[in-house]
Amino acid sequence: MRATGTGDGGRYRLLGAAGATAAVAGGWAVGTLPAHDPWGLWVPHGTTVTAVGYALAYGGLTVLVVAWWMYGRTGAGVRDSLVTVGWWTAPFVVAPPLYSADVYSYIAQGAMVLEGHDVYEVGPSVLDPAGPGGDAAASVGGHWTDTPAPYGPFFLILARGVAWATDGTIVPAVLGMRLIALGALVLIVWALRNLAREHGRDESAALWLGALNPLLLIHVVGGVHNDGLMTGLMLAGVLLALRGRWIAGSALVGLAMMVKSPAGVALLFVGVVVGRAASGPVVRRVAKGLLAPGLVAGAVVVGVTFLGGTGFGWIGTQSVAGRIHTALSVSSDLGLGLGELLRLLAGTDPDPVKSAVQNLGLLVALVLIARLAWQATTGRTEPVPALGLALLALVALSPMVQPWYLLWATAVLAATVSGGRAVAAVTVLSAALVYETQPKGSTPPYGFVLAALVCVAGLVLLRRERAEAGRGHVPGQRLPAEAAVEADVEADVEADVEADVTRAR
Repeated sequence: MRATGTGDGGRYRLLGAAGATAAVAGGWAVGTLPAHDPWGLWVPHGTTVTAVGYALAYGGLTVLVVAWWMYGRTGAGVRDSLVTVGWWTAPFVVAPPLYSADVYSYIAQGAMVLEGHDVYEVGPSVLDPAGPGGDAAASVGGHWTDTPAPYGPFFLILARGVAWATDGTIVPAVLGMRLIALGALVLIVWALRNLAREHGRDESAALWLGALNPLLLIHVVGGVHNDGLMTGLMLAGVLLALRGRWIAGSALVGLAMMVKSPAGVALLFVGVVVGRAASGPVVRRVAKGLLAPGLVAGAVVVGVTFLGGTGFGWIGTQSVAGRIHTALSVSSDLGLGLGELLRLLAGTDPDPVKSAVQNLGLLVALVLIARLAWQATTGRTEPVPALGLALLALVALSPMVQPWYLLWATAVLAATVSGGRAVAAVTVLSAALVYETQPKGSTPPYGFVLAALVCVAGLVLLRRERAEAGRGHVPGQRLPAEAAVEADVEADVEADVEADVTRAR
């Protein structure tokens, strides 16, 4: 892939900022607006404003995606990429919730903890509509109104703090949760850069795929999903473990698990890092790797659970999300189709069939994760890239898949893998899945059509770029201008040294 210089980087930075601003401007009209905003800021408007809002939202999103894709070819360095992260993030800071109503669930659950409700037994509907958190509870998506929280105590402690500080008032409460999301983004950026250094990877390429990614911007910053916090803590924990500070790393992964449980996969690979650093037979190293980080993370889990005062009910609510069908889940789609087919042919209940296929998908994912962990243990692959592939397998085979789940694997792969099919896949999917949900948070049929068209276009562009370059590069896998100059200088020095040696002979 040809680098076009930092001047193009500046132009695409402006283009992406303009796209983000337009998308946010549209979101003020057609975002996931609350049922009631006492401040009168995030309220519905007339038909004309709504139509203009959709045009701005989709047009701005498309400009942002194009700018991101092209920025990956500019050869911009780390400093320029950090500036671009700031420019592209800034418009989303003041946006209403976009592409999801989950943040209202977070606020309502924080208010429930504050009032002493058991969030692992009841849903936000128990809140008094006139009390703190009432507006958030009224704004929660339909099937989540009476659904217990699937999140860990650490995240609920943060949500309770936001509910307490804002008295549940909707605008400041959303902005308070967004501050947590911004902190998560800072943590992701820091971890991406350092993990890239640990693996000899280009930092700016890691930032391009892992932090400038439009899927992250719209769903972690715009949509305020707690997946950003889980990912940031997980990456930081893995990084510390790589640097020999596995106790602190295991503790951070334990906190990540107390946000969302899939971070537990990272604990397995932290164990691999610890085991590989130990001495003795493979069995002893594996045992130490599994036991030591598990004890540390377990202590953190128990301590945070008692500190939060929420109890251990979160262990039993991990399956609640699987009850909701999402079309991105392959196992759920296959299970539903097979169940309906058997219902027509044999009159059987389709639900047990769907559940069986979903469980089979999870079993296959666990087998793949175990195999990757073993390969990393025996030295056939490196632990952190293997973690990225393991998370990708988990997402692909989970009974419930949302577009932003892809970010779990994308962040890890961005920092540790140069090229390859996995990176190409997450690159194309990152551009496509931004269209799967609309700004209001629903999943319209045309969203899948748009996503499919972007996937096709992305694959065509990748094949063309590879054909032109004559090697397996994908967007973001480029040699920055600074590194190119440094390589030329090193080559000149080596040539001079060789010439001096020849003359001496």
